[in-house]
Amino acid sequence: MTSSKSAKRKPEVVICTYRIKSGHEEAFLKQLARHWPTLKHQGLVAGKPSVVYRGMDEAKKVFFVEMFTWKVRGAEKAHGDPAVMQIWEGMGVHMEERLGRPAMEFPHVQPIRMRCDCAMPNPAMTD
Repeated sequence: MTSSKSAKRKPEVVICTYRIKSGHEEAFLKQLARHWPTLKHQGLVAGKPSVVYRGMDEAKKVFFVEMFTWKVRGAEKAHGDPAVMQIWEGMGVHMEERLGRPAMEFPHVQPIRMRCDCAMPNPAMTD
């Protein structure tokens, strides 16, 4: 039997949401373009480059979502890395709290395998 402390940790996918101040989109994107490459150079991320999405929230203001995979303990190490902290500080000046949410959110998630035991319905058999 293994405890959760002794269980092998896995890389984590992070879904970063950035709420951008009006008029700051271009400046934020310049900082964001340096984010993943810096994390990669510092040896903190795994896999393919981050994927970035742009959206508009209920307040009709811009937000971005960035997804990437941390190496084991990568997020923890990033908080002590001066190069990463410089990027994060540069990004932070372009964000704001909004709609009761913080300026930035970083949920970490693990992929799961979905299994479907159901048969696909035959379209010819339905009304």
